Amino acid sequence: MIKSNSTDSNICDVRKENLDLKSPSIKSNPKMNKHYKPINKKGKHPAKIMKKKSVNILTKKTSGASTKYIFECDGCSKKFSTKDILAKHILYSHETQKNSDTTAGRTQVEQTAVSRLTKMFNCDICEFKTSQKRCILAHLKAHVAKRVYCCNNCGYKSIMKSNLHQHMKIHTGEKPFSCNICEYKCIQKRSLQTHMKIHTGEKPFSCNICDYKCIDRSNLWYHMKIHTGEKPFSCNICEYKCIQKRSLQTHMKIHTGEKPFSCNICDYKCIDRSNLWYHMKIHTGEKHSCNICEYKCIRKVDLQKHMKRHTGEKSFSCNICEYKCNRKDSLQRHMKIHTGEKRYSCNICEYKCIDKSDLRKHIKIHTGEKPFSCSICEYKCIHKSYLRRHIKIHTGEKPFSCNICEFRCIRKTSLQRHMKIHTVTKPFS
Repeated sequence: MIKSNSTDSNICDVRKENLDLKSPSIKSNPKMNKHYKPINKKGKHPAKIMKKKSVNILTKKTSGASTKYIFECDGCSKKFSTKDILAKHILYSHETQKNSDTTAGRTQVEQTAVSRLTKMFNCDICEFKTSQKRCILAHLKAHVAKRVYCCNNCGYKSIMKSNLHQHMKIHTGEKPFSCNICEYKCIQKRSLQTHMKIHTGEKPFSCNICDYKCIDRSNLWYHMKIHTGEKPFSCNICEYKCIQKRSLQTHMKIHTGEKPFSCNICDYKCIDRSNLWYHMKIHTGEKHSCNICEYKCIRKVDLQKHMKRHTGEKSFSCNICEYKCNRKDSLQRHMKIHTGEKRYSCNICEYKCIDKSDLRKHIKIHTGEKPFSCSICEYKCIHKSYLRRHIKIHTGEKPFSCNICEFRCIRKTSLQRHMKIHTVTKPFS
């Protein structure tokens, strides 16, 4: 069919009614040369046939009993059944260095296929991103469509039946994927693949601002918000703000008093699954131990913090005074001394403090509760650290010593008080 453009000054004077494509004289007509496109015997346009038959450097067609297209990688000669699978292979196997040279070296088929893979579809309602169009369409239904698949055990809802099927494994306890190195088990295969990087030490995702490295892209995405200071989720009851939505959901349980996770051995209940996981180690006796002293703990991160005491590393410092510490939360607590902030107060007396844990210890003075007791003598106390300090009386351990005289003591504050003897001058001597 011939299309004429009325805005063009060179309007063609040949009308399609006068065309007879079967006429043998059509080729000899000079006016018709630019319109002549032969039709094949089956009535198909030759351009469509050539599009299917065209094979460039990247793709090759194999012939056989059942003819089909085989797409071959020019880099490693591997063959694939579809162009999309080939593009994924190129992207993840040969795209180790994404620079202008590799981009320029691609063929048109490579460029189109890889560009389609790396294209991101963004949700206009939330922060969801995906490279697949079908995923963004399914995600958008979550905002506008009625969620038809509901869990009978909890309030979980989903528009996809497969998501509900995965969710039900949480209630049944089914964990079909297990690690062959440790006892880790999980519901999804991709969770196992991520876990295996812990054993291999592989951390393919790194921060371009600090030295942070991680095994998962989502962890890096959340980490970057630390640098930007972005905390999009906030509590409508208190001033709490956080980076992740699930952190806010966990926080809200503090206000509602909900503690859905409970220990099947004792009466312990908590708001978060990870807290229960750490609690269970109390019953199993599993602990991380220090190779210098007798310190033991349940969490590896606590051991890492403890080791800084031996190394003397104090990476956090106050910008007002000379205070230095090895923990970020210790610095945050210290800064409240300068600001004068004492947000926690006792409802029995006028006591106010900086930290919630200090208030809990103080309340035990009024209640008379002393849950920690010495196994050697009758000593009882309100805090575990007090008991540890007391035990040193029986063991004779005195870790703090004076570098001028032979004085030794159990408490650091006692050493600081002792040092004033050497530094303070006596007026009557």
